[in-house]
Amino acid sequence: MPVTNRLAQIRKNRGVGASDLARRIGVSRQTIYAIEAGTYVPNTEVALHLARQLEVTIDELFSLHDEPSAGADSIAAEVLSPEVPVKGQPVRICQIGSRWVSVPVSASPYYMPEADGIVKGATRSKGRADLLVFAKEEAGQKRIVLAGCDPATGLLSHMVEKASGVEVVCAGASSKLALQWLVEGKVHVAGSHLEDPKTGEFNVPFLRKQFPDEEFTVVTFARWEEGFVVAPGNPKSICGAEDLARRGVRLANREPGSGARALLDKLLEKAGVDGNKVNGYERVAFGHLAAAYDVLTGDADACLATRSAAHTFHLDFVPIHSERYDLVMRRRTADLPAVKAFLDVLQRATLRRKLEVLAGYDTSQTGAVVI
Repeated sequence: MPVTNRLAQIRKNRGVGASDLARRIGVSRQTIYAIEAGTYVPNTEVALHLARQLEVTIDELFSLHDEPSAGADSIAAEVLSPEVPVKGQPVRICQIGSRWVSVPVSASPYYMPEADGIVKGATRSKGRADLLVFAKEEAGQKRIVLAGCDPATGLLSHMVEKASGVEVVCAGASSKLALQWLVEGKVHVAGSHLEDPKTGEFNVPFLRKQFPDEEFTVVTFARWEEGFVVAPGNPKSICGAEDLARRGVRLANREPGSGARALLDKLLEKAGVDGNKVNGYERVAFGHLAAAYDVLTGDADACLATRSAAHTFHLDFVPIHSERYDLVMRRRTADLPAVKAFLDVLQRATLRRKLEVLAGYDTSQTGAVVI
């Protein structure tokens, strides 16, 4: 049967020239062009060498005419989301070792989301799903997954891609969930701002207590202020945790496991306020921006989030606490070329200026290695 191939498309996506590929596998450049044009079908040895050099399977390179189109692939992948994915949900994908992971993305008000594929069908599990992906080979060595809750990591991601070509796929997660995904090998980097109540130190005591047998590298992203995000003018006069229990005040809370939730519980306990007395305590918003958006739309009167979340929606901010947000990765992961490029951007003055002006962060420790 006639054989079709995707050699030209995959080779170009990899940034590999025809002459270079020919040299690697010991054939002529004309042979590569002939295979791509469909005028020559390579033997098994050449096909295997092609697949090895381009880091794909034989089936991804060659197919028979009567087989389904190779325009989309079906894969099973981990789903990095605190919620159960739904059919048709757009996702970004990335390969970490031998496993595929996917990160659901949502649309902004005016643009369709950038995506690599969609969830094929409804699933009862939030841990895995079958995906229909468009270009699996593009999710290769120059893409990393960053889990966390800092709204400003988008600034870092755009700068990393512009400077090095490395794509950063951001997966929204609480600090504890991001670190759990890291230990499970589902992400390359996890963002965290968990404070040890005894020492006041961030992240390192938690890592040593919860994951004593793991070796991590911890690098500071920035210090930020966390506080109450309220409507312009603070019409409900919310200045402390005790104000959340007043009649007519509605809270948008964060999910359990988040640093913001832990801080709120600490503030409520100190103020002698029972969380059950706070209207909205059980209402969960996944992320600082999601919580602040509830305040913007009037669905809540306050939330505990970062100053950057308040700035994003032009809301008022009542500062409560200064925190350090760190980027955590396995030590062996820090040696990957894509991760090195990611970390190099932390040393750039341009990034620091953006974080200071756009997010209101303290960048005096940005890029500093904690452990």
